[in-house]
Amino acid sequence: MAADRIYYHPIPQATGGRWRLAGGWTGFTQFERLQRGHAPEIVDNAPDDVLHALTAPRADLMGLSLDQPRLMGIVNATPDSFSDGGTYDAATQAQMLIQSGADILDIGGESTRPGASEVSIAEETARILPAITAMAGQAPISVDTRKAAVASVTVNAGAGMVNDVSGFDFDPDMPALVAKSGLPVCLMHAQGLPHDMQDDPRYDDVVLDVYDALHDRIARAKAAGIRADRIVIDPGIGFGKTQAHNLAILRRISLYHGLGCPILLGVSRKRFIGEIGKAPAPEDRVAGTLALTLAAVAQGIQIHRVHDVAEHAQGLRMIAALNENGKTGI
Repeated sequence: MAADRIYYHPIPQATGGRWRLAGGWTGFTQFERLQRGHAPEIVDNAPDDVLHALTAPRADLMGLSLDQPRLMGIVNATPDSFSDGGTYDAATQAQMLIQSGADILDIGGESTRPGASEVSIAEETARILPAITAMAGQAPISVDTRKAAVASVTVNAGAGMVNDVSGFDFDPDMPALVAKSGLPVCLMHAQGLPHDMQDDPRYDDVVLDVYDALHDRIARAKAAGIRADRIVIDPGIGFGKTQAHNLAILRRISLYHGLGCPILLGVSRKRFIGEIGKAPAPEDRVAGTLALTLAAVAQGIQIHRVHDVAEHAQGLRMIAALNENGKTGI
């Protein structure tokens, strides 16, 4: 963390704009210049390298172009997920999500809800391997795991991406495994481990601290031999963050385009949505999740990890229909 580092937050606009965020559907003309210890300042220009990172089109992900929002359907092969653990057969759920409009399946066998305990490699693999094997070739598959041994087996079975919620902090063997596979990886930011991450999380400036942490994770991945165009980032909403932290990140999430990678957002059914939206049961948080998803789409976020694919697909179709050019940007 450098106190004198300057950050440029592109300010998304509803129509027009001098530039396009990540070569996508959202335009912007001005920036919010951010620096620790200084008040934000609206400016009209940014350094060339910053502008290039913000505007360069992102590479395809598992054969999917990222010039439109993509839905990642959540498949929890776990008995203890906070939202839907143990309520369905994973392969059956995966098939339903594809039919509902999922572009990607994210299949995981270890709950990372607050307070969750670690699952053994053998148990985690046994939970997810049947679903990955069954769905291989039917849709792009992401394996949601922190463990290189689990990733290795599931990649061989047909997974085309690794989604590491620890951002390579948990298993030192994961970077080399991903580099050798040549597959894309999503690096998420988390403060702490699931069993303790919500025990009074603190930041100097959560938006900038997460930016710096993701910057370092990207550098570590590149040093391990992972190509830049194979890296996706996730600011980790709810992972070692309070309600105020989550909202601060979501208000300025377009800042993270400056890291030059596609952005994955996972807010689906999370606790703070229930707190704000007065919806104690996770399954009643669909409307709040969709509201945050559409707000993030307006900031150019490319990948949205959700439980309720059909509702989100419908919302995205409506936004596209409202726009004269047929694009999804708001």
